[in-house]
Amino acid sequence: MPLLEIRNLAVSFETSTGPFKAVQGIDISVEKGEVLAIVGESGSGKSVSMLAVMGLLPDTATVTADTMSFDGIDLMTLDISARRKIIGKDIAMIFQEPMASLNPCFTAGFQIEEVLRFHMGMNGKQRRARAIELFELVGIPDPAQRLNSFPHQMSGGQCQRVMIAMAIACNPKLLIADEPTTALDVTIQKQILDLLMRLQAENGMGLIMITHNMGVVAETADRVVVQYKGRKMEEADVLSLFESPKSNYTRALLAALPDNATGDRLPTVSDLIFEPAPGAAA
Repeated sequence: MPLLEIRNLAVSFETSTGPFKAVQGIDISVEKGEVLAIVGESGSGKSVSMLAVMGLLPDTATVTADTMSFDGIDLMTLDISARRKIIGKDIAMIFQEPMASLNPCFTAGFQIEEVLRFHMGMNGKQRRARAIELFELVGIPDPAQRLNSFPHQMSGGQCQRVMIAMAIACNPKLLIADEPTTALDVTIQKQILDLLMRLQAENGMGLIMITHNMGVVAETADRVVVQYKGRKMEEADVLSLFESPKSNYTRALLAALPDNATGDRLPTVSDLIFEPAPGAAA
């Protein structure tokens, strides 16, 4: 049984001109200990699909699915109280913008300890010891002092590490990382990716990596789902995807990588997506 299984997921948002279909008929599964990458352009429904799993979409969203189960539990039938016991504990998410996701009014230590209080029932001494342990684990220097820092007193890389520490605080079975290296310099990106992969391997977590960076996919993923305009265009193991992509959209994504540029102009996805390939599905 997959750790996470989604069948025919659809998400729409109510607007003044009628419903906007952000996700249409998405199927996704993740096994225990597997790294799944979800790739595609901005607006392809990657984050919306996972926020639907987390139950974090606004009231204007309508979510339907034939199946949305986690570790044998039907997420679609859970009430809010039951879902809150799972989200943040067994399923955790690293959000795209750490500076926007951390509460500026509370210290980093308080925000991590709140997760431990709610989900693990730890007392104050236990929470502080675990928070220091987590900061050490994610590579934050002088962890005992950094617990007292507010987000604005930390760098972007440190805030991202705080987000990772919060996400892994309860040893989740599934970790969703939404563009975890956005706005970080190349050196810090490498450190964050190495950290995520080490934690995934050590804890045997299922890991979903949402990204538009195909280099990250090549380095980290076991399997890849490609999305475009809210639909799944292709799914394959990472080697097959790079060596023999089936859809025109996937080929366009790969052809638009700087390493694949020929001539004076880098082709865009829109240049390439509608060019047919012999014997291949569009």
